[in-house]
Amino acid sequence: VEGTTVADVELGHFRLFFEKQYGEPLNEEALPLLRLLKNLNLAKDSTLNLAGLLLFGSNPQRYRPAFIVKAVSFVGNDPAGDKFRDSEDIRGCLKDLHLGTMSFILRNLHRIQKQKGFNVEGELEVPSAAIEELVVNMLLHRDYFISAPWRVMLFDDRIELISPGALPNNLTIEHVKNGVSNMRNPLIASFATKELPYRGIGTGIRRALAAIPNLVLDSNHDWNTFTVQIPRPKFLGEAGES
Repeated sequence: VEGTTVADVELGHFRLFFEKQYGEPLNEEALPLLRLLKNLNLAKDSTLNLAGLLLFGSNPQRYRPAFIVKAVSFVGNDPAGDKFRDSEDIRGCLKDLHLGTMSFILRNLHRIQKQKGFNVEGELEVPSAAIEELVVNMLLHRDYFISAPWRVMLFDDRIELISPGALPNNLTIEHVKNGVSNMRNPLIASFATKELPYRGIGTGIRRALAAIPNLVLDSNHDWNTFTVQIPRPKFLGEAGES
């Protein structure tokens, strides 16, 4: 990423990663940061690569302004509608994007009381573990050659997670549903197993489908997008909305 330097690394974040990964504090006197980043394939010469910037950059959007999550919670079911309940442009490194996106979605979901007592918090209308799998999938498997944001849109009847880039090569929706994966960004994904709730074994979509059987997946090669559509329960008021 042209223009970046070691100064663009969020050192506190990288120190925590290093200590957790290697079991010892980072010692820049013994091993300068730039050399370490090069050894980890996060930099070349004196410049961060995209993985280094997105994983540990203090402000990745300074150099890649399109790599944000644009999140909107609409009133109604029309993406062309002009009324919304909540809106946020989520910025930061991949860990920040994950946390910010999860926070946005969860705060805009309903909790359903069902048969629980008054003093017991209701259950989320959509399982949070499934949402987390799908958000991580959205962030990691996009096409980074496309200069476009991720989009998260909540409607009254559904949630849509839209990632730039259709499925690569010969991968199909049926392949994805059956656990077949084709890692588009292997370096980023390899570090994500240490930074995000991600295993990297290609079963995230299958786990999400087990929790949400009516999940809808769409790979659109004309628009060059991959969309996950999560249906929301109907008649929340009758179900005991809290």
